Amino acid sequence: MSPNLPFDLPEPQRLALESAYATPPRAYHNFEHVREVLRHYVEASHGPGWTQPEEVALAVLYHDAIYEAGRKDNETRSAQLAEEHIARFMPDRHIDVPRVTQLIELTARHGVLEPADVDEEAALFLDCDMAILGAEPAVFDAYDRGIAAEYRAVVPGWLFKINRKRFLKSLLGRERIYLTPFFHQRLDASARNNLRRAVTSKR
Repeated sequence: MSPNLPFDLPEPQRLALESAYATPPRAYHNFEHVREVLRHYVEASHGPGWTQPEEVALAVLYHDAIYEAGRKDNETRSAQLAEEHIARFMPDRHIDVPRVTQLIELTARHGVLEPADVDEEAALFLDCDMAILGAEPAVFDAYDRGIAAEYRAVVPGWLFKINRKRFLKSLLGRERIYLTPFFHQRLDASARNNLRRAVTSKR
């Protein structure tokens, strides 16, 4: 677990959380993904900063805790698990639980939100989760393969390729991939390069 969390995560909570991310086994939406988003959370804390650092950190930790490829309720169920764990393991920390669940549920709307649709802190949190789009090409390609692997047992390969390419094209066609200046300035160009490669290559 990141030493940069704004709280000490109780050991039983950490174990329960890591167990959730291991079920079912995942190629991308696993605990390594959480660690990567936490890295961007720390970077943002040294940039724009957070007004509710504990709530955002918890949203990062739990945003994909429940994940089954193809289901429409992953975010809602992850938010519910966060609420349960905060009540069980962190009852005295005075966490703004509705804020945590709101942030987690917003991740269901990646790719359709505009900057004006959310407050600045929510936008920054969402950009942390989407930072993978602007990663080094090899890292982006590994992410893309991981998503494909997670859907392999859920939908036919040809259908996944059509839907995946449609989603990536929609991101590429947006005026702003990232909702905040902090991430837009740093990652927009590399994200667009990765997306162009992904939608034009044979998959």
